[in-house]
Amino acid sequence: MDVGAVLIAVAGVAGTLGGALLTQRGAEKAKRRELDMSQALQEARENRELRRRCYTELHRDARQFCTALSRHLYVMRDRTPGEEDVQALEAAKDAYRDRWSEALMIAPDTVIGPARAVNGALNGVYGHVKRLEQGNPRPGETLRSAAEAQHAVWPLIAAVREAMRRDLGITGESEERPPYSTDATTFFQDFDDPDRGRS
Repeated sequence: MDVGAVLIAVAGVAGTLGGALLTQRGAEKAKRRELDMSQALQEARENRELRRRCYTELHRDARQFCTALSRHLYVMRDRTPGEEDVQALEAAKDAYRDRWSEALMIAPDTVIGPARAVNGALNGVYGHVKRLEQGNPRPGETLRSAAEAQHAVWPLIAAVREAMRRDLGITGESEERPPYSTDATTFFQDFDDPDRGRS
């Protein structure tokens, strides 16, 4: 038997086995890459869904807190707030606070920045309203100034909504909505006479 023929046969068998092994390893790497990519896409979907839910609830609760502040101002204008009135305002504040805490852990800085402005404004109006309610206002604090401060929160909420929509890819950077605007004259006039409606 020729040694050269044996070496050629061994090399052929080794080449065939080696080729199969390399093909198998290549297929395993491709499958692993596919699984990793699939897992990354799933995680991205779950993260987006988590942000979408958080944003929806934060936006809703910010609006409800702002509306509760407005309602409370009307109650204060017309009468002394009862326990039920105070509880309604506190419930709206607490729900908003919980959403804000969640957003701080989930939202990126591009959303947290405008949301922080809303948070500060809502808490500022809440403090203003509570001082008026307790008969301990700071200089210049009136029902009308509280109403003006509460009304000024709405454009901030609209700005946060747009930041959230951009983060979710719903609105692009170039797509802008008209700024929040409403005629607040009538609303503010409702609070011009703080003694109206009180007995």
